[in-house]
Amino acid sequence: MAKVPVQFTLNGEEMAEFVESGTTLLKALREKIGDMSVKGGCHQGTCGSCSVIIDGDLRLSCLTLAETCDDAAIETTAGLARGGVLHPLQRAFHEGFAAQCGFCTPGMLMAAKALLDRNPSPSREDVIDAIGGNVCRCTGYEPIIQAILSAARANSVNAA
Repeated sequence: MAKVPVQFTLNGEEMAEFVESGTTLLKALREKIGDMSVKGGCHQGTCGSCSVIIDGDLRLSCLTLAETCDDAAIETTAGLARGGVLHPLQRAFHEGFAAQCGFCTPGMLMAAKALLDRNPSPSREDVIDAIGGNVCRCTGYEPIIQAILSAARANSVNAA
């Protein structure tokens, strides 16, 4: 297979890699770059655990070809915390016991971040809709919903 050059920004850092044509972004991030925060679950686009944000849009990295991300800005959960300080979503997930086994957590965090980036004051229904593509096996979703709403409230208080 032919190798394809790909340049992109990952969590604010410029990257350049050669990837095999047809390589998924999930595989490139984990195996070429070492970003283990992106989790592979179903590898067929049904669980959401591999969700990342590409140019502001939530995408499934298991279905996205790495070569289509040339010149893109990619965000993963590895880029959420800054200087050792947890992102408000990470803090809310921790404090609200919204992460148990960890299977869904990276995808849920990225779905929540994509939501809050475009709608800083979401309704409960907005949150449910935003995480609808993510499967959780442990929490029953309620702690996750509450954590996202809590992070939204905390951000609105901090912004005031």
